Amino acid sequence: MASSVPLFPFDPEPAPLRKIGRVLVIACGALAREIKAIRELNGFDHIDLTCLPAQLHNTPQKIPDAVRAAINQKREAYDEILVAYADCGTGGLLDKVLAETGAKRIGGAHCYAFFTGLDAFDALEEDQLGTFYLTDFLARHFETMVIAPLGLNWHPHLRDIYFAHYTRVLYLAQTDDPKLEAAARKAAERLGLAFEMQKTGYGMLETFLGERTAR
Repeated sequence: MASSVPLFPFDPEPAPLRKIGRVLVIACGALAREIKAIRELNGFDHIDLTCLPAQLHNTPQKIPDAVRAAINQKREAYDEILVAYADCGTGGLLDKVLAETGAKRIGGAHCYAFFTGLDAFDALEEDQLGTFYLTDFLARHFETMVIAPLGLNWHPHLRDIYFAHYTRVLYLAQTDDPKLEAAARKAAERLGLAFEMQKTGYGMLETFLGERTAR
């Protein structure tokens, strides 16, 4: 009797379909809303977006490997891969991943810098040391991204230890949203710091996507 066992019991994994003319943006989850807005405003219909968890910022040493895995999973399917991360505390390790894979990232050490512009951010840093920065994302998710990871709900006395050398909260606003401004002001009050606000729009993020994805 002929065996019913197939010669190849496991189908080989199919190669990813090539997406001609399309660009993949691998982004921090904290930038998902902004990138979608830029895509819609500019008609960047050829951009696909995949996001890594924003919580990786609490363990930046894990960002390079996470980005490498995402690139390797998708690289055969796209003409170009862009990485919407700054260095983000990886100490240059993210740039090593990009050199290995050929992907390109936005410039700067922090996402705050590419919202303000690199020179403007340097000027802000020099103008006043001890600045705690907020973006729209951080204003929206202040409890889960700042308060909870620091344990301030359970140990509020630690606030004055963690923020002893901070002098202000500077809210870099990507959008004109009174609710987010109110949330940012509340965050500053929660930290016991002075509040300032600067409207940046999407800054270098919009320029980066426009320059690299023009078709």
